[in-house]
Amino acid sequence: MLRAAIVGGGFMGVTHTEALRRLNIPVVGMLGMDAEESDRFAQRMKIPTAYANLEALVSDPQVDVVHLCTPNYLHYSMAKTLLEAGKHVLIEKPLANTSQEGAELVGLARRHRRMGAVNYNLRFYPLNQEARARIQAGQVGEPRILHAEYCQDWLFLPTDWNWRLVPEEGGALRVVGDIGTHVMDMLTWLTGLEIVEVMADLATFIPLRKKPRRAVETFASKLVAAADTEDVEIHTEDFAGILLRFNNGARGVITLSQINAGRKNAFWWEINGSEGSLFWHQEQPNQLWMGYRQKPNEILLKDPALMQPHTRRYAAYPGGHAEGYPDTFVRHFADFYAYLEKGDYNQPPTFPTLEDGRRELVLCEAILQSVHTQSWVKVRY
Repeated sequence: MLRAAIVGGGFMGVTHTEALRRLNIPVVGMLGMDAEESDRFAQRMKIPTAYANLEALVSDPQVDVVHLCTPNYLHYSMAKTLLEAGKHVLIEKPLANTSQEGAELVGLARRHRRMGAVNYNLRFYPLNQEARARIQAGQVGEPRILHAEYCQDWLFLPTDWNWRLVPEEGGALRVVGDIGTHVMDMLTWLTGLEIVEVMADLATFIPLRKKPRRAVETFASKLVAAADTEDVEIHTEDFAGILLRFNNGARGVITLSQINAGRKNAFWWEINGSEGSLFWHQEQPNQLWMGYRQKPNEILLKDPALMQPHTRRYAAYPGGHAEGYPDTFVRHFADFYAYLEKGDYNQPPTFPTLEDGRRELVLCEAILQSVHTQSWVKVRY
């Protein structure tokens, strides 16, 4: 049986640990940002070992797979060390801070015969799997117009704070890197198309924020505002509007924001093709809207009995039993660990790979270039 370790004791560390336990995959160790976080998290989650440092984790022969749930700037260096030590890795997005770092990790995994995945978990809502199957079967015809929006409000106030606001920790792109990569991954994965050109507009509406003098967990500032703060200038975007051109001639538009009051985790996509349309919304994930010109529109409710035979396994519960965000981690990890257990790395993976993560970083760099040049930019993968 494969055994896992977690790096990072925040929101994602807990989510990964709980998903692994639902799959009966042993979590044998934990490494936090410091010794205190390691000990606290290990005690809270009943994990046997709290590592003092990365070297202790690397040298633990019990660990086969490491889940990196750290701030973005640590992904590359930690994944590099782990791959060189012969560990498989599952990394929170984005894969790294640059496409060059991403390419190096792809190469390391190949040389050391190890696998890596990037946690684009939103693919694993059952009806996203179903939508992809229907698009590949030609049920919407040729995709023509792809549009999507991912808006949140957890950074709506100047007193809201998170490490993602700092370029040195989260990267040069905040909204695009954090939630925009989910959107671009989704649109290309659903359709099998490739984004070949981008035109982007970014804006920072809150240029000065109140940074707490003590660390704040992700989303925690929505619950209580810190009393002891310092003013910090912000150099990452609150908003992004991106135009896309695809390799089949299709067009796309994406709206991204983390300052939309009332929008908690509002990600929706719509694909309009030559034969019909599909629409899905993350806050109502158990419904897939299907649009037609010459007959009434339909809404497919998540029900394994109504899904394609090869997508039914992604719906773990019967029709009428809602499945949500935590379940996407379970389904993603199930695919990843099953692939590792088979050991045939020549077979096409059913999960987002390190190469998928690298390509998202290439897209992010093209978006930055577009902002700087105020022009369309060709994407060079």
